[in-house]
Amino acid sequence: MTIKGLGKFGVWAHPVQPVLFSAEGAREVENLGYGTLWLGGSPEAGLTVVEPLLEATESLIVGTSIVNIWSAPAREVAESFHRIDKRFPGRFVLGIGAGHPEVTDVYRKPYDALVEYLDVLDDAGVPKERRALAALGPRVLKLARDRTAGALPYLTTAEHTRQAREILGPDALLVAEHKVVVDTDPVRARATARPKVEHYLKLQNYTANLKRLGFADEDIEFPGSDRLIDALALHGTADQVADSLVAHLAAGADQVAVQAAADDFLPTLRELAPALAERV
Repeated sequence: MTIKGLGKFGVWAHPVQPVLFSAEGAREVENLGYGTLWLGGSPEAGLTVVEPLLEATESLIVGTSIVNIWSAPAREVAESFHRIDKRFPGRFVLGIGAGHPEVTDVYRKPYDALVEYLDVLDDAGVPKERRALAALGPRVLKLARDRTAGALPYLTTAEHTRQAREILGPDALLVAEHKVVVDTDPVRARATARPKVEHYLKLQNYTANLKRLGFADEDIEFPGSDRLIDALALHGTADQVADSLVAHLAAGADQVAVQAAADDFLPTLRELAPALAERV
């Protein structure tokens, strides 16, 4: 289900990029034409980071990507959702996910835990159409389809988007994150991108998904082959990067969440914005 105002292109940002978690950063994202600001990392259950961003903007959608079900109790998150939605109706999307077994001491079967978490959100009145699920594999994609607005896959390719759309069906929301480097020097671009990718090559849910997409063990071996980095962090001119991002839309995504891999990321978003605007 398409969320009104989401836009074809959004921005994915991590808390280590505090500029985009500021009022000024959110306003610039909106003024550049990006429809959504997706907050990476694992926001705490109070979701206190969300409201200042909504206060600073007029129509920008803010979404979590993702609230970690192990660290943020569902009932507290539901209370936060209702608080935010009351003040800013329709402008907040609650993205949740199971995170990674490698980085939490409290872990059991993630699918079962997700189902139980969604049950609590149901009981607390968080509407299906205002929440989404971080999903990569077929089983969790089906859960996203059946129990939420749709899926928020991370560290994927346009081929994954195509496969995900087949599983989700025509109506579910599909927002694909993709990293970018606006740089025509491939060696320099890979050097910029690799630190933003290599961490995930130690996490089994991502490596399993990359293998499903056809990458070999030697591609996935830390710190990742050039082939893998080129696929997961697009580089080239702004027009070339924009064309590659549009491939997600052609494959069935409702939106692409753009993550600038450069540490000085705002120039990337500024340079890319006109090229993306020409393609919607």
